Formats: sequence, structure tokens, C-alpha cells
Amino acid sequence: MLIIKNLHASIDGKEILKGIDLEIKKGETHAIMGPNGSGKSTLSAVLTGNPLYEVTQGEAWFNGKDLLAMKPEDRAREGLFLSFQYPVEIPGVSMTNFMRAAINAKREYQGLEPLNASQFLKLMRERQKIVELDNKLAHRSVNEGFSGGEKKRNEIFQMAMLEPKLAILDETDSGLDVDAMRIVAKGVNQMQTGENSTIVITHYERLLDMIRPDKVHVLYQGRIVKTAGPELAKEIEEKGYDWIKSTTHE
Repeated sequence: MLIIKNLHASIDGKEILKGIDLEIKKGETHAIMGPNGSGKSTLSAVLTGNPLYEVTQGEAWFNGKDLLAMKPEDRAREGLFLSFQYPVEIPGVSMTNFMRAAINAKREYQGLEPLNASQFLKLMRERQKIVELDNKLAHRSVNEGFSGGEKKRNEIFQMAMLEPKLAILDETDSGLDVDAMRIVAKGVNQMQTGENSTIVITHYERLLDMIRPDKVHVLYQGRIVKTAGPELAKEIEEKGYDWIKSTTHE
């Protein structure tokens, strides 16, 4: 599904990613862990087409298509989704209108008929239940006045509505209490069909107890320096990153 080869990327002339190699197959869940400043959020930003970042070398292929050659909106329409670490508020734009426009733009790109009002509302009610999103919140402006946990739940609700092929969850667990994390993890797990894939970017092993990854990667100084199974997350929880740093040489 996703193949990344020797990916280098910079911002304001400073190189952040220094040669990322990563392959994610259909149906897999991968976790990316690493200390602050290692390049985790940069990787998600580059994959989704944030124009602040410049790709200086390497390639990325998404379902056989050149991902880096696509506009950000086309990456989304192809089935790439990013759940932000800090979801933004969009005053004056209702969640209902926002989601209906997003879904129908994707359907148009795929050559499908738009959902009518009743089809859309039926889908919305079904997907709200997955993340236990209050109906009042679903009809307010996007994220406006939401708590941190509500914003993160809303991100997973949007993911459930859009049904992406590859979802990137950028520190979705940041600032969440145990109950909110459980709801978010439940939503992610329920959306796994074997046809879609997930990248979970996190500092903490506790989320990975709820969303069991197939592989865990450690990103350090712009490179993936270690890859293993879920046991690697537990090892990091116990030992921190210093033991990995000590075995990593420039």
C-alpha cells in the first residue's frame, strides 16, 4: 500500500528526515515511536503534502501511484487521512456541512454519485456511535468549543466517515485521559477491515496496548533505527530511548 524509499525532507533549509525507508502492506497497523524532534510529525506532514516541507530526495508510492507528485487534496481523495495532534477549530462551518462536502468531493473523485441528505445523515448517525460522539457536538462548528478529548474523538469520527485506505494518527493519545483513549482506540479498531492500514505515531506504549500494531518502528534523528514487533513498545516504556541512542551511530 505505502512504499517509502530513502526519503529526505527539510523545513526552512534544515534537514529533518534523513533517509526514511518504510513499507506498509494492506491491512497492517504500524506504530512509529521516537523522542521529541526525531521527525515523526514531519513524516506525517510530508506524506499528506504540507507545503512547508520540502522533499529533497527519495520517493513515496501509495497504491502504485507517485504520492509526492499529488496535490494534498488528491492524496486525501486517494484515501490518505491525517488525524492531527492539535486539531484546529473552524468557526462558522458546521460539522454536518463540512463532512458532507468532504465525503461528496471524495465520491466525485471516485466517479460515484453524491450522497443525498438522508443517506448522509444515516451514515453520520452510525459513525457517531463508534466514537460515542454526542449529537449536539456533531451539529456544532468544527471543533469549536470542544474539549481536547472531544476534538480527538471528532478526528476519529471524521476518519470513520471518510473510510480512508491509510490513516495516520499523529499523537492522537496526547492529552487524553484513560476513558477518552479507550473510545479513540475502539473507534480505530472498529474501522480496521483488512483492506485499510494505519500508522500510529505515539510516545506511549499504553495506546499500543489498545491498538495492537503489527510492527513498531523507532525514529531517531530523522532515520528509522529499529523495527520489531509490539514487544519493542514495551521495551521503550521500560527503558526509554537512551538504550537505542547508545546503539545508534552516525
